[in-house]
Amino acid sequence: MLKLVIVLMLVGVIGSLFSALFFLLRDRGASRRSVKALTLRVGLSMLLFALLMLAFRAGWLPGHGQ
Repeated sequence: MLKLVIVLMLVGVIGSLFSALFFLLRDRGASRRSVKALTLRVGLSMLLFALLMLAFRAGWLPGHGQ
């Protein structure tokens, strides 16, 4: 279950990155949609990092060599 959440969050991060690129190319920097998409990407990345740290700390994911 946890691995599915991690994969879905990674897909969300990549999707947000590509949507920001799309908005940047389409709007030519005239709107703030690309900034919002990049802000969402950073937020998802930070949340994913915190989730991974918690999972390793709690023992939900095995560490290297286990």
